[in-house]
Amino acid sequence: MKKLINDPDAVVREALEGIEAAHRDQVRVLYDPMVVVRADAPVQGKVGIVSGGGSGHEPMHGGLVGRGMLDAACPGEVFTSPTPDQMLEATKAVNGGAGVLHIVKNYTGDVLNFEMAADLAQGEGIEVEAVVTNDDVAVQDSLYTAGRRGVGITVIAEKICGAAAEERKSLAEVAELCRKVNGQGRSMGMALTPCITPGSGEPSFELGDDEMEIGIGIHGEPGRYREKLAPAAEVVERLATAIVEDLPFESGDRVLAFVNGMGGTPLIELYIVYRELDRFLQGRGVTIERRLIGNYITSLEMAGCSITLLKLDDELTRLWDAPADTPALRVG
Repeated sequence: MKKLINDPDAVVREALEGIEAAHRDQVRVLYDPMVVVRADAPVQGKVGIVSGGGSGHEPMHGGLVGRGMLDAACPGEVFTSPTPDQMLEATKAVNGGAGVLHIVKNYTGDVLNFEMAADLAQGEGIEVEAVVTNDDVAVQDSLYTAGRRGVGITVIAEKICGAAAEERKSLAEVAELCRKVNGQGRSMGMALTPCITPGSGEPSFELGDDEMEIGIGIHGEPGRYREKLAPAAEVVERLATAIVEDLPFESGDRVLAFVNGMGGTPLIELYIVYRELDRFLQGRGVTIERRLIGNYITSLEMAGCSITLLKLDDELTRLWDAPADTPALRVG
């Protein structure tokens, strides 16, 4: 194992110290418990938005804290759910009197711990709503979930809901918007290689040099198929067909297309994936109206990609285009 670290047990804390040193104008970091908070939080009269999950998926979620997106993020240990006390501290830190939205990926630990934190926050007089994302079409249940996993649509929901909160929409309105985004979005991913967690020093799963996993989870959970390597065009067709047939997406639809790298895939390859996706959707009469290409939900150094499509309307497009200023994503 070769990694640019000091101590495997200190990876998350030291990374947070680096984020704080680099982005003091956008975020501040609490360390006991560990929470990344928007620098000017709480913003009075604005719905606070909190998300979180295991570390190792950067820049999700801590890199997406800032104006126009998240107000706080709870980083767990690598591939491990954050704790209820982190989530409660984050909720309190961003409560500006208009309530707090929890955006929760559908992993059992995240869901249970966010539920506990919401109960505790409501006991302290903070109104909380939670929306669970479950956009992964690859498998119905996995090692870490009951039901579909929450993946790429989470980032898109954080951006769109963050914009709505900046417009001072109510907690009920922002939560309903989050449900709408989740309902109109679908994702699927694949892996070319496993990743190695700092604590174990071992690959998260086994994958032959000539194999790929179609439908992988962001922690290395098995997908639909393990098969021989194929050209990018065939990989995209497999992923995109499963996505568009699930919602389904239809001729005439306008979409946001999100091509995400898993951490170890260079941009030159992600743009080849986008090229194939654009051609595939054109063939089905679906228009890409907005796009996001890059590493936003990673699995340490795993090579591979995921594709997310969100069916757009005028409201969602306007909110996607609204300004955002975070360490990992700036718009406007």
